[in-house]
Amino acid sequence: MLRKEVIREKILGLGADVCGFGGLERFSKAPINFRPIDLYPDCKSVIAVGIALPKGLLRVEPRLLYGHFNADVVHKVDEVVFSAAKIIEKEYDGICVPIPSDDPYEYWEEKTMTGKGLLSMKHVAVACGIGQIGKSSLLLNPEYGNRLVLGAILTNVDFESDPVCENICISGCTKCMDSCPVLAIQDNSVTQKKCRQNTYGKTTRGFNTVDCNKCRSECPMRDGIL
Repeated sequence: MLRKEVIREKILGLGADVCGFGGLERFSKAPINFRPIDLYPDCKSVIAVGIALPKGLLRVEPRLLYGHFNADVVHKVDEVVFSAAKIIEKEYDGICVPIPSDDPYEYWEEKTMTGKGLLSMKHVAVACGIGQIGKSSLLLNPEYGNRLVLGAILTNVDFESDPVCENICISGCTKCMDSCPVLAIQDNSVTQKKCRQNTYGKTTRGFNTVDCNKCRSECPMRDGIL
């Protein structure tokens, strides 16, 4: 078995549902300061991993359940990329930089409430053959729809890129845009200020909530096609 496939199996064995590989050529159009080599100059390859949320979380009111378990899976993804980085360094004599699934990050525009992670995980996932970005700006994977929580590993080990994934976003479908209560989704992008102000809140006791995930739950491809 090829080294890449052995590592993929190890990562899946850690609890990931998907794992993909992308060479630096796949990131040639990424913005400066948000490229893998901007974080790790010796980077030769990127490994993307994802863990899927259960289908049921997109079939119930999201306020408490979706937000709680999404945050929990973010931490699980971080644990997978951290453990996988240590395995690759120990068993394959590579150097690895695990990248957090969500925060912390530096980039923040207060006026527009626009944040950008250290890397765009959905674009990493596209480059590594895990999915394609739909009109909602969410990643769509053929098996897991829009339910993947993503993480990444940068490494100086040179891996061949996986094949590009098919795009399962339905041509002509506008359900994500039509269902958004604040019309935040336009032209394949999201106005983050509108989305954030409508999506995130707290209970009277101070627990974090996710008050809207219509773009996910109303998508016909939410569950994938496989």
